[in-house]
Amino acid sequence: MSTCATASRESAESLTATAATARTWLLIEQTGPWGAQALTNSHLDPDVGRALEAATEGTGVRVALIRRPGRHADCNGTARHRMFLAHTAPGRTWIRTTTVSDPRAALGLDFTALGAGEHHSLWEPYIGEPLVLVCTNGKRDRCCALLGRPLAAELAASGAEAWEVTHIGGHRFSPTLFVLPFGYAYGRASAPLVKEAVEAARDGRITIDHCRGRSAWDRPGQAADLAVRELLGEDRADALDVVRTDTVRPEPRPAGSATPGGSSLTGASSAWAVTVAHSDGRSWQVTVEQRADGAAAPASCGAPLGPPARMAVVSIDAVNRMPRRAAQAVGS
Repeated sequence: MSTCATASRESAESLTATAATARTWLLIEQTGPWGAQALTNSHLDPDVGRALEAATEGTGVRVALIRRPGRHADCNGTARHRMFLAHTAPGRTWIRTTTVSDPRAALGLDFTALGAGEHHSLWEPYIGEPLVLVCTNGKRDRCCALLGRPLAAELAASGAEAWEVTHIGGHRFSPTLFVLPFGYAYGRASAPLVKEAVEAARDGRITIDHCRGRSAWDRPGQAADLAVRELLGEDRADALDVVRTDTVRPEPRPAGSATPGGSSLTGASSAWAVTVAHSDGRSWQVTVEQRADGAAAPASCGAPLGPPARMAVVSIDAVNRMPRRAAQAVGS
């Protein structure tokens, strides 16, 4: 078994709340090889890559390159580039698509509006199968190529709308991927698991198994969202919304105290109170702490073990226990 496979299967690090953060994704088709910093080290014009990085900074838009699974000859030339824009916030998910001869056309986009979920009828609506984006950038991390490329190829052969994508974070969890339109990421994935996630996405649902979180949220929000889903058994993608995240000071706790997941509560460095709302009117306040008390983990596949930094859910407290319909009935 390869070092990558061994690390992926034996790592004790939790997948929860490790997804890349992006409310909106801009995906640009670019064939050929990708360097570690693909936007400026590929056959995409590096000036365009640098301009896109500058234009999207602070807007909530993340740019990545994509290509179809298969062999990628080191050649300069593709006449047309497919582009996708996808917004992942609950209740406002959409995907728009176009094909261009020159990716610099993306520089004219209003990234502030796109990050806020406003596409203003740009391009054409995408109405195909859920998009599966599998990280395969071996120059960023070798495990992404060794584990990700075979998975992407298998998914494409099965008929899935699969693309290879550049770095999306968490390559130590290879093979790693995310599924649009909802933007939930998965790690240590297998083809059967991904096919299940795609089938769920067709029905407006998600698969919680091996889920890293929804890219629309920051790490505390991702942890809170998944914790409430597990509590309720809720798999409808847009049933939950993270409506507020407040930074709080973690309370000192005795060694040996436990979170709902049974882990130690010593060593918290930051804490948040995250409000999660259900579409039926119920809501919960989830206390999340960043902890450094878990098993050491590598920053990437094959790297030395380093200090852990994980999100631990400390408590889930109901704020509004009554569904909206029940509340209306009581008040009538």
